[in-house]
This record gives sequence, C-alpha cells and structure tokens, in this order.
Amino acid sequence: MSDSHLVYSTQTGRIEQPKPEKEVAGKLFKDGFVRIERQTKGRKGKGVMLVVGVDPKEHDLKKLAKALKSKMGQGGAVKDGLIEVQGDDRDKLKAILESLTFKVKIAGG
Repeated sequence: MSDSHLVYSTQTGRIEQPKPEKEVAGKLFKDGFVRIERQTKGRKGKGVMLVVGVDPKEHDLKKLAKALKSKMGQGGAVKDGLIEVQGDDRDKLKAILESLTFKVKIAGG
C-alpha cells in the first residue's frame, strides 16, 4: 500500500489529485510544410489521408480536423497528433489546407 494516495480527509473534505497533462507529440518537419499521406495499413484496404506536420501548440487539432471533415464531407479522427480524414481526395484536401494558410506537400505515391 505504499503507492496509495489520500482521497478524503475529515478536515478538508474531498482531495483532488493533480492530473498530469498529456503532451501531444506530433511529427513536425524542419521545412515548415504540412504533408498529406495516404495510408491503408491496418484498415482492411480502406484508404485514409493523414495530415502530418501540424504543430499542436499553434493550432487546435480537434477544431482543424472538424473543419477539414466538414469541408470534405467525410469522416475522420485525431490520433497521436495526426489528423485522419477518410477517403482519397488529396488534391481537394490540399486546396482546403492552402486556403487555411498552410504550406502543403503531398507525400507518398
């Protein structure tokens, strides 16, 4: 029981423990470009576009992902500092990101 922590005290009541903030470690590139990759690995052949290189300290990834998904008309998610958008329309995604003042490169084949 050496790793136990105090939850309630009769003098002060409920004691809140500070929760450690998890840091989102996204993949950043030195040239400042955001890259759009296509990936099918582990998705039963379904294609997903990955937006890589967005700095999570400068931009809110959840809001950016929501904007991209609504403009694309497709689903997606934010995982491990990457934005996933379903489908394979990288040119349209590139145009949307460029209109949001990002420098964009299409990576991969």
